Amino acid sequence: MFFIPGCVHMEKNKIFNILAVIAIIVAFALPLLFTGAGAQLAENNDAGFIDWYNEYQSLGQDEVTDHYSTDIVDDPDTVDKARNGYLLQWGTLIAPILTLLLAFLTKNVILSLFLGVLNGMWTAALLTGNVIQAVADAFLNSTSGFVTTVADSWNAGIIMAVLVIGCLIALITRMGGMKGIGLAMMKIAKGPRSAQVAIWLSSWLIFFDDYANALIIGPVMRGVCDKFRISREKLAYIVDSTAAPVAGIVIISTWIGTELVNITQGLDAAGITVVSAMDVFVQTIPFRFYNILALFFVLAVALLLRDYGPMRKAELRARTTGATINPGSEVDKEEPIDEEAEEIRDDHGILKASKKVTPPKVLNALIPILVLIVSAVVLFYTNGCAALGGGFWSVGDAFGSADASIVLFQAGLLACIVAIIMGFAQKIFTLKSGIETWAHGMKSMLFVCIVLVLAWTIGATIKFLGTQYFLIPAIAGTAIPWMVPALIFIIAAITAFATGTAYGTMAIYIPICIPLAYSIALLNPEIFADPIAYVVLTSSAVLTGAIFGDHCSPISDTTIMSSTGAGCSLLDHVGTQISYALTIAVITVACYVTSGILMSILGTDAIWPIAGVTLGFGAILCVAVLLIFGRKVPTWDVKTGELKGAKKEKTEKTA
Repeated sequence: MFFIPGCVHMEKNKIFNILAVIAIIVAFALPLLFTGAGAQLAENNDAGFIDWYNEYQSLGQDEVTDHYSTDIVDDPDTVDKARNGYLLQWGTLIAPILTLLLAFLTKNVILSLFLGVLNGMWTAALLTGNVIQAVADAFLNSTSGFVTTVADSWNAGIIMAVLVIGCLIALITRMGGMKGIGLAMMKIAKGPRSAQVAIWLSSWLIFFDDYANALIIGPVMRGVCDKFRISREKLAYIVDSTAAPVAGIVIISTWIGTELVNITQGLDAAGITVVSAMDVFVQTIPFRFYNILALFFVLAVALLLRDYGPMRKAELRARTTGATINPGSEVDKEEPIDEEAEEIRDDHGILKASKKVTPPKVLNALIPILVLIVSAVVLFYTNGCAALGGGFWSVGDAFGSADASIVLFQAGLLACIVAIIMGFAQKIFTLKSGIETWAHGMKSMLFVCIVLVLAWTIGATIKFLGTQYFLIPAIAGTAIPWMVPALIFIIAAITAFATGTAYGTMAIYIPICIPLAYSIALLNPEIFADPIAYVVLTSSAVLTGAIFGDHCSPISDTTIMSSTGAGCSLLDHVGTQISYALTIAVITVACYVTSGILMSILGTDAIWPIAGVTLGFGAILCVAVLLIFGRKVPTWDVKTGELKGAKKEKTEKTA
């Protein structure tokens, strides 16, 4: 057994950095095995590849037909990507695996995605056989890929939409609207049960951004929790459970841009043109089992006043001793909040309410948000009708044909204009400072936009390498269809938890999983009469699995901000929340298995009844877990200063 002196005492992050460097070296060395493979195939006039290509394109068909002769003329790009997949085989997985490894080891999603793109371009460039030229081509093709990505009209629209929603959040916050919502919810709280429900409802009102939710609801509701002796761990849990899970499933949010982009890449990779990304997104909502059940579980915990595991210990501590913050934690000696002086993290672009707003007005949030929602609905319809050639169309057809990138930008801009006018009219800020606040809001979305550009580019790189052409034949013919969504959820959940990024997880898996699901459906036409239904089910598994990681990973931005906003130690938050998050994850796996089995039996025509039945099944399991494992937590009566529902010998009254 070998022993390296000093290794035991080496900091964990240094070890991870060393492993990251090793991973990079190996990942950039392995593609050298494929040097010149493309040139050799070209010399042999695609011998062997032509038969392979025709077999691939004939998946799900009774006979192998000659697709190559037609596609080489009409669609040479598809043939080139397939050729890369044929030549590289397992080599097509190097770039996405490197991205995942680096995200886990470095916790830096930007660096991971960038090196993933660079590695993919390096791998493809080596096929020509000139190593020196490949070095230059890898860099040049990567950078040109970034430019091409931003130049795309859809991508540019999404970036503008994300930025303008960040601007709206800053304006509403500056006008005291967010604080007004929180204070209005405080009036609902009459005890621990209603207080927790009020926090849950408040988070729904700030549905469009998980950062804003975590940074605003937590500080506003601390006083309510302290009043009724609700632990800060429980506050952080409720805020965290209603941040990303809500923003990830609503049509108007800072998340939808990323989700639509990734779905679009997956549809393009699979060659699916019969549905739009927005169609798929909307259809996945009933199958986002983790999102929906996490939200339901929070409400069930609040209404039943039952807890288990570390969370129950935290609640009992708060109820019996009045210590809402865990004694000994780094936030134990928390200073009282000065609502006017306190500044929320500037790097997220969230401002404090202006001192001129007294008292904070709910309408300063509700009116701009209402303008955002109503204008988005109207613009989705008019834009869709215009895309269909004008006239009047059904809502479903119009929404499915609308350009979401343009609509969300237009709706967000209108809401911002209304917010600036309102703030100026109320003399909360001058026109100049209002515009400065609007511009400041873009800061909150800068990181998201960078990740978006890198995510688009890594998706395009994976597609260019022909990853799907290797994976689909290897998996589609042997996969058990009803198990695939559950397995994909598990893989996405583990990845997101380990890396702390939902965006990165979506960017890597969606472009691969949609073509995979489509091919599996085509190979099983007796089960999946409508292949899109299976694509929807599988896509939802990736999207909701990514949410799991963003929700409870200790290195997730939202997790960190939720604990910070709630005034709770990060370790206490993660330690108390994880048992609840894992409970929902296990139930989600059961739901995906159930959906897969029901779809295999009933067919794709029953997709919506399947969603309803499975969600009902999941909700029953949530309640059953609370009734079986959870135990009642006593309530603190503010008027009498006594605990109610506690066993006499365990009751500990404090002044």
